[in-house]
Amino acid sequence: MRGIQTPVSEIRHKIFTEIARVAYESENINDSIEAIPFKVCPGDIASYRESIFHERAIASERVRLAMGMSLRPADHVVHVTSGLEESNIAEKYYEPPLMQVIPSACNFCEDKKYEVSNMCQGCIAHPCMEVCPKDAISRVKGKAVIDQEKCIKCGKCKSVCPYDAIAKKERPCSMACGVGAIGTDQYGRAKIDAEKCVSCGQCMVSCPFGAIADKSQIFQLIRCMKQGGNVIAEVAPAFVGQFGPDATPSRVKAALLELGFSDVVETALGADIGAVAEAHHYANHVATGELPFLLTSCCPSWAMLAKTQFPDLIESVSSELTPMVATARSIKKEHPDAKVVFIGPCAAKKLEASRREVRSDVDFVITFEELSGMFEAKGINPNDEKGEGSMHNATAAGRGYAVAGGVAEAVTNCIHEFYPDIDVKIEHAEGLAECKKVLMLAKAGKKNGCMIEGMGCPGGCVAGAGTILPIAKAKVEVEKMKKASSRQLPPKELSEIELD
Repeated sequence: MRGIQTPVSEIRHKIFTEIARVAYESENINDSIEAIPFKVCPGDIASYRESIFHERAIASERVRLAMGMSLRPADHVVHVTSGLEESNIAEKYYEPPLMQVIPSACNFCEDKKYEVSNMCQGCIAHPCMEVCPKDAISRVKGKAVIDQEKCIKCGKCKSVCPYDAIAKKERPCSMACGVGAIGTDQYGRAKIDAEKCVSCGQCMVSCPFGAIADKSQIFQLIRCMKQGGNVIAEVAPAFVGQFGPDATPSRVKAALLELGFSDVVETALGADIGAVAEAHHYANHVATGELPFLLTSCCPSWAMLAKTQFPDLIESVSSELTPMVATARSIKKEHPDAKVVFIGPCAAKKLEASRREVRSDVDFVITFEELSGMFEAKGINPNDEKGEGSMHNATAAGRGYAVAGGVAEAVTNCIHEFYPDIDVKIEHAEGLAECKKVLMLAKAGKKNGCMIEGMGCPGGCVAGAGTILPIAKAKVEVEKMKKASSRQLPPKELSEIELD
């Protein structure tokens, strides 16, 4: 459901907008926060749940997460604004874990269950019965029926049914999770294993009940901006097209400046730096046989997967700074006292920015979805802005990082430019399940000599959990921006910039 406007995305937008309004306008924060569930769920008739009280209870938990706070326990009384004192600050605030299941919103979906639908024709051959290894299928009134006590969920019956009458019921969040981090609690609700989770957010955007949400930093960011400091935005290249058909890069920049940012820089600048550095790394270490392969590092979920589940491959994970961090360090080199805000499509960047070695470089992370709420709270429409100065910090290579395959393409083009005699072997994977398969092949020695790009979200950054635009349209917009770039490749010397 990435990029599809649904009632769930509308509710999230309303929450972010109201939280932003409180941060911008309210003097009595406690009362204003308490009022948000009533603004989001007005009246006394429920729109989506069995009661308005249930809807407001869920909205209250969304408010807490949007403030950066944790969910309330279900077994004892905790006020909606409990912990607000710690959250009401003008600097980064983060209570792990990032992704959380809202228990009162979970639909108790059954996980991995095969059922015979009314499409069953009661055929004479009944291949479903013949292939079942546990004799779990019988005929009742001429139709196939599966005994769930005997079924081992092998799926053989589904694969042979000539009418596709056997459905596999699987929890959407679990199906979207490529690392197997979604389990079930004692009541049958979805539960996230924080040890396995890499915070890609695909479970969140796949849940049709909106039962999974991430934590936000917009409240703290706005408080920081209201203090009048030097707050600089670095914007991921996937931003093009996200805020409307007329929201050109120059207009988006103008809207951000009107919002209160002192300057706007392309995160693609850091991508350019990384592309050049990884081109040199491949030429000097992989092409020479010193290392078996190179794993790109720009996607935090991919890098976390590689480092946690394939520790033997750590030496092959690129040690170059991610575009977000490289851009932040370049900004702070020129503006040491500035606060840097990364604005992008990625939920996992919030976790990356909270790591100890990154904390001083990236002060806040918000998604396009959250920024949209800030725009509405201030009455700013990027489509109507009179933008004059565009952004010229990066090349087509760095801007292409927004789409799956773009990292490998950028590094490959740099290698061909800087080292024309070196042949490059490319491998790229989209989605964590595919990433895991590629890493297993690499570990087995099947990808030697390759540069391997991994993207946690199928489609790349344009398909991240914090995007607004449909993925296909987002890809088209990125391609347009690449073609319109005044420079195609960064210079070879770009990697020599000192950012430590």
